[in-house]
Amino acid sequence: MVYDLQINYEIRPRTEFLQCMTDSMSINLNGYLLDLSVPRVMGILNVTPDSFFDGGQFQNRDHILTQVGKMLQEGADLIDIGGMSSRPGAEIISEQEELDRVVKVVEWILEAYPQTLISIDTIRSGVARACIQAGAAMVNDISAGAFDAKLYETVAELQVPYVLMHMQGKPENMQEAPRYEQVSIEVLDFMIAQVGRLRDLGVHDVIIDPGFGFGKTVEHNFELLRNLAIFKILDCPILAGVSRKSMINRVLKTKPETALNGTTAAHMLALQNGASILRVHDVLEAKQAIQIWQAYQQAPIVKRP
Repeated sequence: MVYDLQINYEIRPRTEFLQCMTDSMSINLNGYLLDLSVPRVMGILNVTPDSFFDGGQFQNRDHILTQVGKMLQEGADLIDIGGMSSRPGAEIISEQEELDRVVKVVEWILEAYPQTLISIDTIRSGVARACIQAGAAMVNDISAGAFDAKLYETVAELQVPYVLMHMQGKPENMQEAPRYEQVSIEVLDFMIAQVGRLRDLGVHDVIIDPGFGFGKTVEHNFELLRNLAIFKILDCPILAGVSRKSMINRVLKTKPETALNGTTAAHMLALQNGASILRVHDVLEAKQAIQIWQAYQQAPIVKRP
């Protein structure tokens, strides 16, 4: 099924946008200026056989387009395509296998829904380049360039927004024994250094993702969530990726399949602490959480005389 959708964004030429660097809460996605002063939703599309929640569900064109159409209809602002699982214990697949999975999906989506804003979830410069050339608009990297020395330079050359995420270790071993003295401060220090590198290379749009579940215990994750606002000093939008993760399931004794209520609660906390983008499996519920949060923010505070 292909949905008939009308998606309208404010369009501004890239050259004009690059002259407006003081507007840190907007990002330029292939000429579309996306205002992040209003929280946005990034819908997850894993075209993998082994992702922790939806692995194997979206393996053919019809299923993929039906899911993307559903997410767009529910209000997704971005679609994040992943071709390699990053669940704890996952192995890194070959670059060719990843390319075979994702490039055609970018093309299918843009053929069916031409105005879709696509992010490519990859650790490789070659995959990033191929997907951007196919029409994707952003790179989402769990590794902060650690697996491919050319990735930062490639993002700078392509002049696309970049999601900078923190991970301790690799997916195959990151949850074996995560250790920090002060997780929030250590992740912040890491982000300060990496944002500096990216800025020096000319990457203008950097989004910060503290990496919930990537080399962190449950306690580390909730400390980061509670202190999320400290990342605002970087003057970059903040992305929260907590959807159906173990930090929720271990507290509530649930499974990913039954973690929607806990996910919504975590999304509300992320919004309250400064998240600009929610990366989610369940778009409608995330949009509703944002609506409730906005109504709460707009309500007056009564002060005693």
